[in-house]
Amino acid sequence: MRAPDASAVPLMRAPALRRRLATMVYEGVILFGVVFIAGYLFSTLTQQRNGLTHHNLLMTWIGVVLAGYFVWFWTHGGQTLPMKTWRLKLVDAQGQPVKPARALVRYALAWLWFLPPLALHPLLGLAVPQTLAAFAVWVALWAAAVWLDPARQFLHDRIAGTRIVAVQPAS
Repeated sequence: MRAPDASAVPLMRAPALRRRLATMVYEGVILFGVVFIAGYLFSTLTQQRNGLTHHNLLMTWIGVVLAGYFVWFWTHGGQTLPMKTWRLKLVDAQGQPVKPARALVRYALAWLWFLPPLALHPLLGLAVPQTLAAFAVWVALWAAAVWLDPARQFLHDRIAGTRIVAVQPAS
């Protein structure tokens, strides 16, 4: 089924790229606290004494916690705190609330913002400055790709069958 044209449905209007990126920065601030608490809980419960002990298990735990965070908020109102602040909402392609399976797919696909350039670090033996440069270029290209989409959605949203829409301020 084809997604409705963003210009034809005023309630499905895509927000500006700048607004979405500002939301992501704010989300990063919130996630710092979420990851800190998840890491502290993990290290306390496993009695981890250094960062190399149970490293892979810790990364898996943090991934599960982040998935839980996003899936919960996206399926219970469609907004995290930063999304509420910037008046954005996640809906499916038809404008309906997102189901847990679709939210989980979107979460997994959203890692495409980070994993490809970070995978180059060990694969090509890049130095940290080169990896950071590759990361910056990748994120800029991924964000700019929104202008190639007729509905102005990110590629991971298009694949997951979701949309970020602007929410009108409450009257």
